[in-house]
Amino acid sequence: MKLSARNIIPGKVVAITKGATTAHVKIEIAPGETITSSITNESVEDLALAIGDVVSVIVKSSDVIIGK
Repeated sequence: MKLSARNIIPGKVVAITKGATTAHVKIEIAPGETITSSITNESVEDLALAIGDVVSVIVKSSDVIIGK
């Protein structure tokens, strides 16, 4: 699959927390460094996501906000 996004970060699923309709998927991108993505429960099932899976975090956004 080819993507127009240029921000592709490899990682490993370390946690999946499902809510009523949305799941929070925590991905470790480096030791001690994680990114959390909110996706639908249906997407978790369609992708057959499980803890330990190697995945890619793909960021495509017109706005990225940084605070300190």
